[in-house]
Amino acid sequence: MRPLKLKLSAFGPYAGTVELDLSQLGSRGLYLITGDTGAGKTTIFDAITYALYGEASGNNRDSSMLRSKYAAPDTPTYVELTFSYGGKEYTVQRNPEYQRPKTRGEGMTTEKADGKMLFPDGKVIAKLKDVNTAIRQLLGVDRNQFSQIAMIAQGDFLKLLLADTKERQAIFREIFKTTPYQIFQQKLKEESTRLSRECEQVSASVRQYIHGAVCMDDDALSNELRRAKNGEMTVDDTVAL
Repeated sequence: MRPLKLKLSAFGPYAGTVELDLSQLGSRGLYLITGDTGAGKTTIFDAITYALYGEASGNNRDSSMLRSKYAAPDTPTYVELTFSYGGKEYTVQRNPEYQRPKTRGEGMTTEKADGKMLFPDGKVIAKLKDVNTAIRQLLGVDRNQFSQIAMIAQGDFLKLLLADTKERQAIFREIFKTTPYQIFQQKLKEESTRLSRECEQVSASVRQYIHGAVCMDDDALSNELRRAKNGEMTVDDTVAL
């Protein structure tokens, strides 16, 4: 996923509308956002993550904290992100729940959280649940995984490196789409377990019968029977004996 354009309105410290042309960063695939403390670096991370997943990039900020406290009461709060994926452009827009003046009469009313997504073929989906599903299916990672592998905020760059094996497996499985191989592996494991159980049952039965077999010491097969009882012969040879 490569961000192309980010538009913020009454979001975080940005009281008005701000547009960032991220396409100017080029297509090398690695970007660094740097600046003084309080310059708004984290807000850019929050805006991108919120546009995609409806959540901020950090765990200490929820969506109710995203509306700018400096914005005029009638300025709408929303984030719009245009990005490319697989050579195609998508646009997603979201707004958090916030208070705004009533369009009729006096007082304030609640603007509900909402979102919509525009696809390359012109199709538009306008339900939050559908947008969430579409983003998850398109990018293949959830918000936590995205924050660990695609957009690493300050202080979070070690999370992936320090994640336990199970967590890393889940992340890489999503990235490289290896779930079918995991399912195949599980089926092989189950089949192997079933066959091993059957084999042990057959072997136990053979051992039971061979240990009940008797033979005179001077018989030509007495030595073979001793080897069979000691487990020195294959199951097929023991059955033949």
